[in-house]
Amino acid sequence: MKIGVIGGTGTVGSRLVRELEERNAFVRILARDPEKHQGRYSEAEWFRGDLEAPDSLEGAFDQLDAVFLLTSMAQNETSQGIEAVTAVKKAGVRKIVFLSVPMMEHMLHIPHIKSKIGIEDAIKRSGMAYTILRPNNFFQNDYWFRDAILQNRVYPQPLGPVGLHRVDVGDIAHAAANALLLTGFEGGEYPLNGPEVLTGEAIAETYSRHTGADIRYFGDDLGAWYRQAAMTMPDWLANDYRVMYKSFQQYGCLGTEQDFVRQKELLLREPRSFDAFVAETIAGWKYDK
Repeated sequence: MKIGVIGGTGTVGSRLVRELEERNAFVRILARDPEKHQGRYSEAEWFRGDLEAPDSLEGAFDQLDAVFLLTSMAQNETSQGIEAVTAVKKAGVRKIVFLSVPMMEHMLHIPHIKSKIGIEDAIKRSGMAYTILRPNNFFQNDYWFRDAILQNRVYPQPLGPVGLHRVDVGDIAHAAANALLLTGFEGGEYPLNGPEVLTGEAIAETYSRHTGADIRYFGDDLGAWYRQAAMTMPDWLANDYRVMYKSFQQYGCLGTEQDFVRQKELLLREPRSFDAFVAETIAGWKYDK
């Protein structure tokens, strides 16, 4: 099969490209600057295009069987996603798989979650076969916190005391590849969760066990977190995260028993544990030192 990947250079997309190549699929990656990334994959084809420049998408999706759509956090994320859907449909692609988010009612006010609603609507109106993925918070987000964990001995993500069923990106990529390459998942919306309920304190304890150091949880003070975050990211983005973390602290982000039944239909295996992720990650960080 011939698969297009929008967002193929990031954490999820790059893992998906490797997964598709391992399954002998032809892969075409849309990227703003292909030259920066071309050495990363042995067989993939690259297409220069930008969702903020719709004219650049002409021809990007021609002769493809399916397209994976990932939209990054941006103030115009909805319009970017709709432009992508429009271009994919125009090219005559039969199937689209969209990496969305959980859509629990108490989360719909979070800016980057709200922004995906319009994209989902465009997909559902497009007439194409579609599958929507709803992954929880990624294990691999912790890569951003390497220095905080190893040097400052702090786990800084203020996830709160209720807990999340955080998920491994490898499981997201595997599920996405199944949706793209196999049949029977069209018209479906699939949650993707990890097996453990992870609070901020539980995550810090897991890192403590695997590092042999006392890693403490930063805590739930969103004011303190925001003041630090605003020094390294745009204010709109820091505020988006702050709103999200407030929701996590109040309600968590937990899969239901039915969610796990549903995700296994697509994932076709058990999800990876956070403990296994941390063990591998700490071993890699120590090796890199």
